[in-house]
Parts: sequence; structure tokens; C-alpha cells
Amino acid sequence: MNTVTLAGVLLVTVPVAFNVAFGALAALFDYPDILRRPTPDVLARFREGGTRLLLWWWAFALTAVALAPLAVLVALALEGASAPIRTLIATTGVLAALVQFLGLIRWPFLVPYLARLDADPETSPATREAVDVVFQAFNRYLGVAVGEHLGYLLTGTWTVLVGAAITQTTIAPTWLGAPGIVIGTLLMLCSLEFVGPAERTGWKVAATLTPIAYIAWSLWLVATGVALLA
Repeated sequence: MNTVTLAGVLLVTVPVAFNVAFGALAALFDYPDILRRPTPDVLARFREGGTRLLLWWWAFALTAVALAPLAVLVALALEGASAPIRTLIATTGVLAALVQFLGLIRWPFLVPYLARLDADPETSPATREAVDVVFQAFNRYLGVAVGEHLGYLLTGTWTVLVGAAITQTTIAPTWLGAPGIVIGTLLMLCSLEFVGPAERTGWKVAATLTPIAYIAWSLWLVATGVALLA
């Protein structure tokens, strides 16, 4: 199997895996809306999910990891694009995978401990307050700042670069480049949801655009993958 074929296969399978895992978390955990509820409610719902929910979080984190080899293979497959763009495609894609993985991996490893501590009847009120602070701090830092802000920003940049590279090659239809540039720009805009004056409650425009942008991004990846496999 050559590089172009491998890239095409990953372009199809990674977004499918991402959306399957996301859909499972939405059904089992009411994700991401659950994150706007108080910490005890989130942890109680997490405990209710049991091992199955834990494994879905682990699988979801691995879909972020899969973006790294995808980015490298896509950069190698786009032979007609300029060398600097191909280098940036590989670099930004790997970084996007890294920050999204760091944002998600807290769920299968840190959150179970906090959930058990919160459920322990012997846990003191002071410890419960500490659990709340730790959960919210990691949620804001790893979840919002690293996973979402940097994740959306780098994923959007990667998408714009891939879209631009497609317009320079004959490996896929040139028209596929334009949607990539538009979708990538939207993802970069979505990275500003909790920046500046919207730090506390979020920017509603970005919150509305994010799921739309990610659905469009998934469809664009699949379409690009099918084009490479054709």
C-alpha cells in the first residue's frame, strides 16, 4: 500500500472514528453540554457511565493521536505542493494531535480518581471543595486552553494548509482545496470561544459554529480521502 492510499484510508477512517466516539460520549454522558453543569453533577454522571464510558473516553483520545500519522502521510502524498507547505502541514498536524490528546487524556486517567474521591462518604467538605477546584482547573487549562483553543487553532491552520496544497497538486480535484480553506478558517475562529471578554461564559457565535465546522471538517476529510483512493 503506497503513501497516497494510506493517506486516503486514514482521511476516511479517522473522522469516522472521531464522530463515532463523540456520538457515544454524547449519548452516554451528554457531552459536551454536561461540562456546563456543577462539578458534583458531572462526576456523578461520569460514575454512572462506568467502564464503558471510561473506554469511550480513551478511544476518543486515541482518535486525536491518529491525526499525527494522518498529517504526516497527507504531507507526503501532496507531492505537487511546495516543500515549505508540506513541512508546515506535517508539523501543524502533529502539534494539533498532541494538544488535543493532552486535552482529552485527563478523562480516562484523572477524572476517575476525582469521581471516586467525590463519591467516598468519608471525604471531608474541604476535600470536596479541593476536588471541585482541581476538576475545574484541569477543565479550563487542559480542556479549554490546550485541547480546544490550541486544538481548534492548529487543526484549523492544518486544514487551511492542506486546502492550499490541494490547489497546487493534481492528486485530488482542485476544487476540494477551497472548502478546506474555508472550513479551516472557521475552526480557527472557533478557537476564540473563551478568549478575552468571553473568557467566563464563552462567545456564543463560536459555540454555535464549532459543531457545524467539525461536521463540515469531517465530511471534507472523507471527501478528500475518497478522492485520493479513486
